[in-house]
Amino acid sequence: MDSEHWRAVITAAQAGDRRALDELVAGWLPLVYNIVGRALNGHADVDDVVQETMLRAVGNLGSLRDPDSFRSWLVAIAMRQIRDRARRKTPDRLEEAPASDFADLTVLRLQLEGQRREVAEAVRWLDGEDRQLLSLWWLEVAGELTRRELAAALGITRQHAAVRVQRMKERLETSRGIVRALDGACPGLRELTGRWDGRPDSVWRKRLARHIRGCGYCGDIREAVVPAERLLVGIALVPLPVGFTLSLAFGGKTAVAVTSAGWSAKLLGALTKPAVAVTASATIVAGGAYVVTQPPDAPPPRAAIAPTATATSEPPRTSAQPAPTPTSSPSAATKTDPYGTVVDAVDRAPDPDTRPAALPRRPESGITSTGGPKAVMQHRGDRVTLTGRGYVLVRWQISPGSRPGALVMPSWTGLKGRLFHVASGGWRRMDDPLPGAPNGYATGMGGPDIGYAVLPPGTQQMWQNEYFYLDGTVTLTQNERGCDYGLTVFPSDRDAVVGDINEGPADGALRYGLVRDTGTDSAPVPQYVTRETPADPATVPQRSRV
Repeated sequence: MDSEHWRAVITAAQAGDRRALDELVAGWLPLVYNIVGRALNGHADVDDVVQETMLRAVGNLGSLRDPDSFRSWLVAIAMRQIRDRARRKTPDRLEEAPASDFADLTVLRLQLEGQRREVAEAVRWLDGEDRQLLSLWWLEVAGELTRRELAAALGITRQHAAVRVQRMKERLETSRGIVRALDGACPGLRELTGRWDGRPDSVWRKRLARHIRGCGYCGDIREAVVPAERLLVGIALVPLPVGFTLSLAFGGKTAVAVTSAGWSAKLLGALTKPAVAVTASATIVAGGAYVVTQPPDAPPPRAAIAPTATATSEPPRTSAQPAPTPTSSPSAATKTDPYGTVVDAVDRAPDPDTRPAALPRRPESGITSTGGPKAVMQHRGDRVTLTGRGYVLVRWQISPGSRPGALVMPSWTGLKGRLFHVASGGWRRMDDPLPGAPNGYATGMGGPDIGYAVLPPGTQQMWQNEYFYLDGTVTLTQNERGCDYGLTVFPSDRDAVVGDINEGPADGALRYGLVRDTGTDSAPVPQYVTRETPADPATVPQRSRV
């Protein structure tokens, strides 16, 4: 950032220039958001800590003597708020899950791939103090902070900061190895993680690191590992979420803070006038509340696209809006029940030569997955959490020759938002004959010589590839018990779905795909779905009404 420009802006804001204060908050809010978001890994308190940091900075701006030290002063305030939040945590909140995992946000919004994605996801495995330090070091390497500012924010010398950074980097590299190993297919690691609940912590970091050190498979690095500091050079800040609101309403406590900081009556009066002043990326609205919007030259947000001309007249909802209460009837969906029908009813397979219907268009902004771009779930209790708006592929692989019998369907739990079953593909249903099978009688569900995988009563037959549309967040859990099966979960997109259901493999499709999304929000939801998070997802009732 241009130091001369910001010196002038800070000086003007201290003198009571409302537009300068507006620009100051808008310009430095992303830096604070990145520090707090990464230090707390997207915890539900992130917004509160960001707001308190900016509130204190605005309230004490008059006490800042040297405008050139504004950045280190602001970062130090953010770190104090982060540490205060850690001290205030009560025991019942220690295990509270992130509201929106910041590692996922970093990967999605910065479009990170390969080893850069690996570094972002490794942050989950660091302890709180290491994450706090990394939130500053990340910005130092990216060119947003200096080592002097990093040390000042922590209240330590530069020499001490160098020692702490080196130790943190060692633990970060260990965590990168864990992310890399979990993306692999080591049988020993799968057995070890069979008792793991999927939440990174220091105990499991030590266990997994110990396994990796002694494992020839996990320790076999197939590509040169680039140091994290080289991967992060010049990387951008994670942009603020669309609609992020920073409430600095000057009334009560805030007005007192501003007044006690020695602000002029002129500035206080300007801030509390019921007016609106729009600048680069923030707006001061009535009462002095900052509402972050997009800059004027940024492309407008993608509007929700009407799926088809036959869509209902119900206005589109965002994932942040509450879902309407479903009707009590388990029958087909109506306009008052936009979450679709249940799928616990046997459906007939379409004719092999029947082409699928057109797949409606739905808004896509991308899906992030705690399992990465390819989550392989082969054991009971394996799970993956998906977040965003777009399509997800769940690929089935049943092994009746290994363990045939009753199949317990996977479950979707903790749903926030909407979830639809939109299409089936993979060129075959699981009960279709397998190419090359003896006498043509073996299917994906098994055969008379090896036994069959048996679906629960009334369950809809799976296809090799099942596609879902998510607008929100949900966790998918593998509930293997009896039948041996695996699931591979990929974030996908509409083009991939259309290509799958219409084309098939090079040697031809046994059966073209099936579109279930009608564009009227009456697509069926998957089986075993709930907004709750039960201790055992396999106990979710089969009636799949959301």
